[in-house]
Amino acid sequence: MTLRRLLGLSAAVSGHLRRGISTAASSRPPWAMIHMTPEMETPARRVSLQLAEAPRISELVVPARLVSPGHEFGSHDISLHTAGFVKASSGDGLLLLNFLECRATFSMVSTLGRTLERRLTGFSLEPDVSRFVCNPLTGQLFRLPDIDGRKKTLTCAGLGLLTQSERPDRPPDRFAVAVLSAPDEGADDWSFFLRRFHSETGRWETPVAFPSPLPLVRRMDIDREVIAFSGRLWYVDVSWGAVSVDPFSDRPDLRFIELPRGSVTEPPEGPMEPDLDGYRRIGVSEGRLRYAEVSRKEPFVLSYFALGDDGSTWTLEHRAELGRLLPHEDLVSAEHTPRIGVLDPMNASVIHITLDNQVFSVDIDNGAVLGCSRTCLSLKSGDLKSCVLPPWLESSRLPASGTLPSSKANVKSKTLSDILVRVVDKKN
Repeated sequence: MTLRRLLGLSAAVSGHLRRGISTAASSRPPWAMIHMTPEMETPARRVSLQLAEAPRISELVVPARLVSPGHEFGSHDISLHTAGFVKASSGDGLLLLNFLECRATFSMVSTLGRTLERRLTGFSLEPDVSRFVCNPLTGQLFRLPDIDGRKKTLTCAGLGLLTQSERPDRPPDRFAVAVLSAPDEGADDWSFFLRRFHSETGRWETPVAFPSPLPLVRRMDIDREVIAFSGRLWYVDVSWGAVSVDPFSDRPDLRFIELPRGSVTEPPEGPMEPDLDGYRRIGVSEGRLRYAEVSRKEPFVLSYFALGDDGSTWTLEHRAELGRLLPHEDLVSAEHTPRIGVLDPMNASVIHITLDNQVFSVDIDNGAVLGCSRTCLSLKSGDLKSCVLPPWLESSRLPASGTLPSSKANVKSKTLSDILVRVVDKKN
């Protein structure tokens, strides 16, 4: 199949998904594949989402002035270099954003020709870190307080976002952001450390140590991706498994689940292979936790698993050879091999594959490519995040300190399965 034909089929994907699951009165797509860009020069004063339907990418544009409101961009003596990315999704529409800022200083110096020239005199190697919770449809941002009042918190990388509400068909009443730190090999205390921010208190709690749930002493690299699912945050190491925790509970109850048999790799001698998470992904689709991996050599076999109701066993649902589905002319080098973009949260038969600057929607159940889009981005592992867009999202506000209802008895963590049940009920 030629790329031109695939591009023409992208509209068919929109109709296919819309027929599969409806968002009632809303005409916008039920979810988006999001990439974030911090804009340095834009005069805009709010966050905006350039919404598109997969396989097209939805761009979240954040004015850099919102990240550093006190800085005068374009200053002659100081320059800020800002990078940003979507760190996590709550599973019901909210996003956790990370921004890294490096400061460069300049001075005006005299040249041999007695003219003044602006020259770089200093550069901060360790960036300042700012974190926000964002409603992508309203553009509302909530700046999280700095951890321990410090900006240099790049090592606090494994953060996830989870919400709770009294009723699953309503906006969240509160949210939690949590960072889980895994023990290092050789440490005297083989414990995990959990640190939480709760929207109703507006502050970071003191770190708490918990016994390791791991079946053996092996380092986990859980800084890459955190998934919100079934009222818990799942901290993923794609070489071994995931540790999950309930950030709202007084007894968070750490649990470990191993990857499917045959997917666990040998413990790395150093940090996890940086590119491994491009070929492996854990995510949520149709209300179940799923794991996908693609081999790095032809025929680029894609394997797709679902976690059982017992929470401990994986079932192989699909296996397909991407080398037979994708346009052969695009599989030209070891650098341009198919990688997993995102799992489709609404359709467990569809997965979105990236290939350099292209995104393909693949129906692995029927062995067909549904559509394709091109982007000017050179996509890397983790650049794209799936974000479910429930009907109430565009009219709701982020929970703030003191807004939690007095009755906490029925407070429930929102999950994708709750949203799917509500959507199907409305359709019927």
